[in-house]
Amino acid sequence: MSVSAKSKNAFKRLLPDVLFLRLLYRMKIGRFPRLRHPVTFNEKILRRSLYPDPRFADLADKLLVREYVRNAIGEEHLIPLLTRPGVFTAEVFNALPSSFVMKANHGSGFVKIVRDKARTSFEELHALAERWLAINFYHIARERHYREIKRQVFFEALLLDCDGNLPADFKIHCFNRIPGKHRAFILHISDRFTPNPKGDFYDDDWNHLDIGIGHYPRSTLASPRPDNLEAILAKARVLSSGFDYVRVDMYAPAGRIYFGELTFTPGAGVYPLYPESVDYEWGRML
Repeated sequence: MSVSAKSKNAFKRLLPDVLFLRLLYRMKIGRFPRLRHPVTFNEKILRRSLYPDPRFADLADKLLVREYVRNAIGEEHLIPLLTRPGVFTAEVFNALPSSFVMKANHGSGFVKIVRDKARTSFEELHALAERWLAINFYHIARERHYREIKRQVFFEALLLDCDGNLPADFKIHCFNRIPGKHRAFILHISDRFTPNPKGDFYDDDWNHLDIGIGHYPRSTLASPRPDNLEAILAKARVLSSGFDYVRVDMYAPAGRIYFGELTFTPGAGVYPLYPESVDYEWGRML
């Protein structure tokens, strides 16, 4: 990292959280947020970042959340955990199977897919793990609940679909503001770890919606309705039932259903929604 980049990052860290988020929102969304009286979905998510529910930290921790999922929907919906070493050593690496996924528990984007261990090395993965662990994810977008997570690297089984490809990601935005009323909007991300990922929104009847988010382009054609869509949504409803809003991430390869993560501040409140009216519609539901 250059001296100028280091100086810029140091200056950012000196900014109070509220000022930092106002400027970040202005840069990403195009206007300043209404933090005292938020109206849109993104504004309300931004306020969540500043004043998180005490439960958020443990449930955003990709290791601690496993106990919540186990109790709520069952062990069979957890991706098999290979190891969660206190220290990542060469002995840990040597004991791993030929394919696996390396992750860190304390933020977003800490994922390394390893299809063939022979094509990497302990040194390469150790260096990546050290870079991850050096990052205080709270500093990225001031999502305060991430400050509480004790950083750790862990290893999971690699999930593949029937064709040997990485399964699509079901990011289910669950709204439960009115007791007994549940709304779900499914962001279906395909080809996520390729140069051309796609992000398509569907309602809970799998109607292809004219909604876009962030940097994901929509597909021209809708994906086939999953055979187990009702079961996927039922698991998401259970996991989200204690919250007025949470995004529940799931995978469904080969007819199985696996939990991914719970996200309480998606996009850190600075991911544009298209059209803008969706930002207001979702804001009314949150």
